[in-house]
Amino acid sequence: MLAAIRIRGRTGIKQDIADTAHLMRLNRINHLVLLNEDEVVKGMLQKVKDYVTWGEIDVDTLEILLKNRLLFKGRRHLTEEELKEKTGFASYRDLAQALIDGKVKPSDIADAVPVIRLNPPKGGYEAIRKSYRSGGSSGYRGSDINRLIRKMIVSGVDLNGKREN
Repeated sequence: MLAAIRIRGRTGIKQDIADTAHLMRLNRINHLVLLNEDEVVKGMLQKVKDYVTWGEIDVDTLEILLKNRLLFKGRRHLTEEELKEKTGFASYRDLAQALIDGKVKPSDIADAVPVIRLNPPKGGYEAIRKSYRSGGSSGYRGSDINRLIRKMIVSGVDLNGKREN
């Protein structure tokens, strides 16, 4: 399972790259999508590599991401009971494990919003015009995507920027 995050905006982007990002549903900065790893997806990621960062997500990070940021129809989070009723999984951990193992595709989750919105990373990005290998942020980063995602999940703040108290 791959996680891809858009790190650069739309200004000055070539049309074919913009179309590929649109097909992947990466339309705005700090949006994340979960993708199954296959040749088509890898080719699309290579095409948008200067505007996106991606890597393999682990179960722990995926569980935190789903629990804190996954939205369902009506822009609402689900409790563990509602999750079991809606998806058949007893917990977010079970859902994350099924996604990693490939038993379930992200599109199979009923009424889930396909794009996960994140905050900018705490401490900021590295240079967004440089590749990750060169000390920047864009391109393939392997399992280091988990550290970036954890920096982008700010607990206690809802998606509209208000405190959840």
